[in-house]
Amino acid sequence: MNFRRDVFQAISDPTRRAILSLIAVGSLTPNAIAEHFDSSRQTISKHIQILTECQLLKQEQSGREIYYQLNPQKIKEVSDWAEQFREMWEGRLRHMDKILKSTKKN
Repeated sequence: MNFRRDVFQAISDPTRRAILSLIAVGSLTPNAIAEHFDSSRQTISKHIQILTECQLLKQEQSGREIYYQLNPQKIKEVSDWAEQFREMWEGRLRHMDKILKSTKKN
């Protein structure tokens, strides 16, 4: 069975979010990424593969090393999608705040 991974499925995993946070600071090799985790290098490689398949990470070859870096366009797509919910909840909270303030006055 061949299926396309979903970006939100990818970022739902705490280890993959941690990998994204590490790489946000700068490009890293798979070995440099793995050094930050107690998991096996094979497990971390699988996480990197998922992030790459979802286009959250890009890879760049430099000599014999592969460096991973964030794909800012894909990160922005995720951010833009989540932004609509932030705006909705902030609007609801402002509305609730107005109701609470008006009931205190009475």
